[in-house]
Amino acid sequence: MSVNLKSNDDLARMRVAGRLAAEVLDFITPHVQAGVTTGELNRLCHTYMVETQRTVPAPLNYAPPGHAPYPASVCTSVNHVVCHGIPGDKTLKPGDILNVDITVIKDGFHGDTSRMFTIGAPSIQARRLVEVTYEAMWRGIHAVKPGVHLGDIGQVIQRHAESNGFSIVREFCGHGIGRNFHEEPQVLHYGRAGTGLKLLPGMIFTIEPMVNAGGPGIRGMKDGWTIVTADHSLSAQWEHTVAVTADGFEVLTTSAGTPPPSAA
Repeated sequence: MSVNLKSNDDLARMRVAGRLAAEVLDFITPHVQAGVTTGELNRLCHTYMVETQRTVPAPLNYAPPGHAPYPASVCTSVNHVVCHGIPGDKTLKPGDILNVDITVIKDGFHGDTSRMFTIGAPSIQARRLVEVTYEAMWRGIHAVKPGVHLGDIGQVIQRHAESNGFSIVREFCGHGIGRNFHEEPQVLHYGRAGTGLKLLPGMIFTIEPMVNAGGPGIRGMKDGWTIVTADHSLSAQWEHTVAVTADGFEVLTTSAGTPPPSAA
């Protein structure tokens, strides 16, 4: 496994890209309400990125091996959609939960983050799922420092989700990021402490647990992108991009509207 350690200049550029990605989420927040379509949210985000920020929406036409080009500028995953939901005619309604996943490119570097939104008054289970997933992400982030292993991050995330009666999606994980959208290492959201790659200063990667209210099983839809829970249970995800520093971590995807960290 070859992990690209970022220079101080790289880190400075990643801070800018990360902040801009978070600011897209700040911008779209007041528009996330009952009656709006996910396609309209995509249109608004695209215009803000391209015309206001002068950033490039990384997902648009992104085509990893075996996939058709992704047709939108953001991912919008509603209720039982785990990830990569394609914006379209889906109209948000009271009780829905929604993940909006943003990745921008600025001066050649990627900023990648996502947030959950609740529409109206979701069920107690839905709210709890969103909260636990957020806490699990932050527990993983708080574990980041030089010398710890990727398995340490995965274990604390998995333990928190499962101790609250939820399950971790196994097939998708966090990833290194920089000049490329996806780099090494892969950051699993489950695992055993003391296993996996040892962290070094200069590593930058995402932590983005996908947590299901039911079982961990998933299935892909015919569009080739959308992933849903196999049992049609709700799913939630939060994501930050994190840098390993000399003595801990720095979250790069923060902005004025970013929700505050949860406790370690």
